[in-house]
Amino acid sequence: MNTLVLMRHAKAETERGLGDFQRALAPRGRKQAASFGEQLAEVAGPFDVALVSGALRTRETYRLLAGSSPAYPTPRVIEDLYETTARQLMDSLKELGTPHHRVIVVGHEPVMSTLAYMLHDAQDKFAQQISMGIATATAVVLDVPVPWRQLDRNRAHVRAVLRPDE
Repeated sequence: MNTLVLMRHAKAETERGLGDFQRALAPRGRKQAASFGEQLAEVAGPFDVALVSGALRTRETYRLLAGSSPAYPTPRVIEDLYETTARQLMDSLKELGTPHHRVIVVGHEPVMSTLAYMLHDAQDKFAQQISMGIATATAVVLDVPVPWRQLDRNRAHVRAVLRPDE
């Protein structure tokens, strides 16, 4: 069984002339990310692979989430995750090799919730919740009972939708 966590970055500052890609985390976002790492690792980790968008707020989210915990590996920062689509991200995940069983992706809306909704195999409370989009610092934990190369629509099951305690 593989585990996939699709997480939206923590709360970011409003854009201040540097462009969306360079938006940093707001104080609330730093608190969210720093307080959430242990809880997320207990539910879904330790992680084998971390794929993180190149945007500043996603890199900061992952750094604070991971802290000094061995449950979080050195991230693979992927610039293309900033403007990817749910289908493109799913195709990237299909390329993961067999030794990777627990994967976390820290990215952006609407891609995180769209992909979670596409992969989820049921019409239940989780489907309803993620179909509306996910808030900042929210993680969707999916159980993936197939090899990554077979990842496709309705081939995973949402185990939990988690948010940090605030």
